[in-house]
Amino acid sequence: MTETTPFEKAEPPSDKTTKPSEAKETAPAKKTAPAKKTAPELKPFVDNGNGTVTDPNTGLIWKKTDAWLDTHQFYTWQDHRVYVDKVNKEKYAEIDSWRIPNKQEASTLVDKTGTKSCEDKNGTMFPLDPIFDAGCVANTWISECSDENIIRYDLKIGLDTPYPGKDVWSSMRLVSKPGEASATIGVETAPIKKIVEDEKSPVKVSSGAPPETIAKSSGGSVPRPISRAPVSEEDKAIFKSRAKDWAQKKKK
Repeated sequence: MTETTPFEKAEPPSDKTTKPSEAKETAPAKKTAPAKKTAPELKPFVDNGNGTVTDPNTGLIWKKTDAWLDTHQFYTWQDHRVYVDKVNKEKYAEIDSWRIPNKQEASTLVDKTGTKSCEDKNGTMFPLDPIFDAGCVANTWISECSDENIIRYDLKIGLDTPYPGKDVWSSMRLVSKPGEASATIGVETAPIKKIVEDEKSPVKVSSGAPPETIAKSSGGSVPRPISRAPVSEEDKAIFKSRAKDWAQKKKK
């Protein structure tokens, strides 16, 4: 007789087995990375053909030459009005509202793309549009400066630098904007509004308390506010990286 193999009893499926559909439901959903915001493409500067340059992104009009190219000398903060007044008396390019820029305005001159550069008086390239005249100086006085707080803006790295003493020399980049009032000779110009208003709500000042941003003008006792336009950490990193690259190229 032929032996038959007894059938083995099949065990019922375990209750612990998870269905594929259930596994998908319990798996944590993957977070999608937020889309990066692309910076708006800036319009190029325009040469007006009269020794001035217009920035169509801000409406600012810049003098093509700086104080060094015009006079071949530097100026202390206490003497900076000598140059500003001279340019306004002459009504350079039919404009008599020339002034030094504030920090935020000066930062718009620094090329952040790494594609544009201008040669300074020492033959060093720095991130300024070559539409401006070469042989200039890569620093300027800015309106945040005061007799008590000497600050100079460095166009090579896009940062402002405070100095402990008053014996500091600098060149100047003058700017104007259509619609601004004529400058009063020997007196600091009226405060200029920021190009781009901060998205955050303004800081409230309690009644009776003097604003912390008031400083004496070098031209007299007329007070003027000091704007504190911030520079983002991203921009600082870009400027520092550019400065290192230019320093390395100079060594070569």
